[in-house]
Amino acid sequence: MAKQERAVRTRATVLRSAAEIFDTDGFVSASLSSISHRAGVSSGALHFHFANKGALAEAIAEAAEQRLRRITGPAPEEPGGSGSAQGEVDLIQNLVDTSHQLFDELNSDVILRAGFMLGCEPSWPSLVDLHGQWRDWIQGTLQQAARSGALAEGTEPEDVVTVVAASTVGFEALGRKDPSWLSQQRLARFWQFMLPRLVPPGTGPQKQKQDQTQDQTQKQKQKQKQDQARKGA
Repeated sequence: MAKQERAVRTRATVLRSAAEIFDTDGFVSASLSSISHRAGVSSGALHFHFANKGALAEAIAEAAEQRLRRITGPAPEEPGGSGSAQGEVDLIQNLVDTSHQLFDELNSDVILRAGFMLGCEPSWPSLVDLHGQWRDWIQGTLQQAARSGALAEGTEPEDVVTVVAASTVGFEALGRKDPSWLSQQRLARFWQFMLPRLVPPGTGPQKQKQDQTQDQTQKQKQKQKQDQARKGA
């Protein structure tokens, strides 16, 4: 059991080290010797788990695929998906929230980040298409939202898919050089621009935000009245 646990830890350490080097140096420039050195393991230990650099990249891509699946959950039309149990407003809110979670994970999870990077690596044809899976999930969510009447009149789901997928994937690509592109503030500004064009007036996340603002304003007014009453007493 101790040997098995040690083997599992060694494999995880090598995988993370490879992801870190792929993330900073790219697939072509990364070497197995630099990966084993960073992981603190011998070349033999590395080759025990991974035959070559391609096997490492494939393992990272598969691990990143699992992470992306945990972030998005099932497609809306699948059992347990957002479209099977939630209302139309929640579909759009879930799209917004999921994109924020993805950006959080891209900032903190080097394996997820390396998986997306490897998907754009021309010298290594990955069998895993994370960008395509993200686009497909967005497409499923927006198609379900359209069927339930959650999109603004005249808004075509495919047009929104193009804008949202291209923008978020573009942020991810730009974020490799400048992390500010993956900031929550940047993404929030994107959705502030998009939502009024995406959902009917007075509905969706914009309506929820307005209600929250009104509630906060009302509470502030009540507090001011209470403070004035105390001063008058």
